[in-house]
Order: sequence, then structure tokens, then C-alpha cells
Amino acid sequence: MKKILFLLLMIFSMSNLFSQEIALLKYQGGGDWYSNPTSLPNLIAFSNETIGTQIASQPATVETSSPAIFEYPFVHMTGHGNVYFSDEDAKNLRDYLLSGGFLHVDDNYGMNSYFREAIKKVFPNQELTELPKSHPIFNQFFEFPNGLPKIHEHDAKPPQAFGLFDKDRLILLFTYESDLGNGWEDQEVHQDPEEVRLKALKMGANILHFVFTQN
Repeated sequence: MKKILFLLLMIFSMSNLFSQEIALLKYQGGGDWYSNPTSLPNLIAFSNETIGTQIASQPATVETSSPAIFEYPFVHMTGHGNVYFSDEDAKNLRDYLLSGGFLHVDDNYGMNSYFREAIKKVFPNQELTELPKSHPIFNQFFEFPNGLPKIHEHDAKPPQAFGLFDKDRLILLFTYESDLGNGWEDQEVHQDPEEVRLKALKMGANILHFVFTQN
């Protein structure tokens, strides 16, 4: 029933020029899932203005185990700390992703090891795979020939984008050492130059467009 509902929602969404809501994931473990509060609203506004999406201006918040997650074609996850998925969380998230959903995980610095351990509970037989610079997600409305852009410097490591796939469909994107969400925030939060914020917003719009058209 959940899968049928999700497919109907996706068909309805596409017929209305991407008109839908997206959601922020509220997960267990103590990590600050609520960090970067202005990031998604700013990304939505930018995407609606530049690439023609019609996404509700404020994202919803959805818990990992909630059936409501099936209402959202795109779910965003971020934070700095611990991530924990219960058995119920893991099953619900797996069902969601395999039935057409998409999860974007943006490491806000410090969640890498915790997320990698948690996602093994969801997909124990899969490994995160680095996306090549030629992947279509980097060449949607905006071109990023060098792959994922660097937004914030933390450990002097290059930005990397990792994915999980269901056959040929990308179902999860993990952006690491880039900190896109910080770039989406209001300018006064991190004092980023406008060209840096614009890179982050363009990459975010690419992700949204890729998710909607891939499905």
C-alpha cells in the first residue's frame, strides 16, 4: 500500500511541474538533525526561481520510522554528530528508498563515520560508491565539470559525492567535505562570499532536478 501511494504521489507531482513538498529527516542518536535551519528554505526559493520547480516554501520534518516519509520524493539529512537507526527505522528507510524515494545526506562536519555505520543497517550488503565527475547529477541545469564543489574547508580534504544504487537508479547521495548546507544558509550565518553561496545553491538545484527527473 505504501508503494502504491508513493507512486501515485510521484505521478501527480510530475504532472504539476514538480509541485510538492520536500522534507528534513529527524533521526535518532543525538546528532543535530536540525542544524542549518535556513538552508532548505533558501534552496527551495532558489530552485523555484531558477529551474522552475514549484516546491512548498517550507520543508516538512519527518521521522525515519514514520509512514509519512513516503509522501516526500526528496528527503534531506544533515548534522554534525551521532546517527542511529533502530530496526524499525532501517526497514522503513529501506522500503522508502527502494520504492522510489531519495535521501540526500550532507555531512555538516563530523557525521561521516556515524552515518556510514548507520547506513550499513539499512543496506548491509552495499557500499557507498564515489560518483565520477561525469555523473549526470553534476550536469543538470548547472555544469560542475570538476564534480562536487568545495563550500567550507574543514580538514583540507577534497569534496566527494558518494551514492547507493538500486540497479541503475541513484537512491542515496552522501556529500562529504563540501558542506553544501552551510552554503545554502543565509549569508550572515557563515559570511560566505556570494559566489561560494551561488555554487552551493546551483549544486543543490542540480540535485533536486536530478531526483525529480530520474524518477
